[in-house]
Amino acid sequence: MSDSEIFMGADVAIVGAGLVGLASAVALHQAGFSVVIIDSKDPTKADFSDVTFDAAWDERIYAISPKNAHWLNNLGVWPLLNQVRIGQIQSMEIFGDETELPLNLLASDVNADNLGFVVESKALMNALLKQIKTLGITTLFDNPCEAVIDSANNTLLQLPNHMMIESKLLLAADGSHSWLRQQLNMPMKQSPYAQAAIVANFKVEKPHGNIARQWFSRDADGNNSILAWLPLPDNTISIVWSVSTKFADSLLRLNRDEFTQQVKAAGCEMLGELKLISSPVAFPLTLQKTNTLVQNCVVLVGDAAHQVHPMAGQGVNLGFRDVIDLVEILKNKSQYQALNDSTLLKQYSRIRKADILKMILLTDGLYQLFKSQNTAVRIVRNWGLSATKHHVISKLLVENAIAL
Repeated sequence: MSDSEIFMGADVAIVGAGLVGLASAVALHQAGFSVVIIDSKDPTKADFSDVTFDAAWDERIYAISPKNAHWLNNLGVWPLLNQVRIGQIQSMEIFGDETELPLNLLASDVNADNLGFVVESKALMNALLKQIKTLGITTLFDNPCEAVIDSANNTLLQLPNHMMIESKLLLAADGSHSWLRQQLNMPMKQSPYAQAAIVANFKVEKPHGNIARQWFSRDADGNNSILAWLPLPDNTISIVWSVSTKFADSLLRLNRDEFTQQVKAAGCEMLGELKLISSPVAFPLTLQKTNTLVQNCVVLVGDAAHQVHPMAGQGVNLGFRDVIDLVEILKNKSQYQALNDSTLLKQYSRIRKADILKMILLTDGLYQLFKSQNTAVRIVRNWGLSATKHHVISKLLVENAIAL
């Protein structure tokens, strides 16, 4: 190290100030570890003007599981959200491509009050940033990483202006295209779905009843189509429509009235007339998985570690569970174990691989099941969705899709 270099040390350095990275910083700080969080951009520069009830709804919406909502509450983050803008999912209805009656999933199936909560991305980001500031956690925003040196004992992260960050543990929370993961040549298998997820918000004519609805069907070209309607307050819904890239392009070329009619028809006119209140936005969909969640002192969390189909709303929930498991392992370590003890990190890797695989089997399995045009497969899948009295099926789907 030269005399001109600025040196900073921390127990844990986190690269990436998205939802999972910020939550990691809060959770690790509250567990008693010194933390520094780094990002090439400054998330505090986003427009976080007071979110009133009448303000426009964020295009990006997340369905947060009850377990993760409870965890965010314990972190002091949930109370910082505007509670009147949080939607509640009290039940779900799932329709197959040849079923008139849905499979009903009820919170009572698992003795819960709710199946989940629908939260705006920018509202959750704002709450996390407020808690970061309140706790006095060190942030190095607007600081792109330039180089990283990884060893069995520590990591060195080089930032602009000759700044070096040494840490016992380095978390890669910098998204699906993780710079840190790529710098360290940590393998990641990518399987594009050739689909895009279109998100938009609507006012609806009929009360949504706090019911989340999902349709598995086919578009005009016969390709797989998965449409989800998520309930928001004030009789508003947020939609996530996963369709082929070609069909997504055609939908985005429609005017607002034409697009609204397409969404209304795909949802079987379930809630009457719809009024589009945000511009549709599309995101490409890819399955990403790896067998390498840990390398020396570097740990992958969130989208840097995995990316699943959004049909079950498990993307950010899965990332939060990465953090929950990691922090629990570190909190319960022996006083004689280093923070980056290989036994601890192997335990993290083992637990997370099992959970991630379970979610991939659920989401990708359902995608492949409904993608198939085989007659026998079609009969079996629609029998499963029409078997509304099969309590075991309902309970299994609730426990897995909502991650209670």
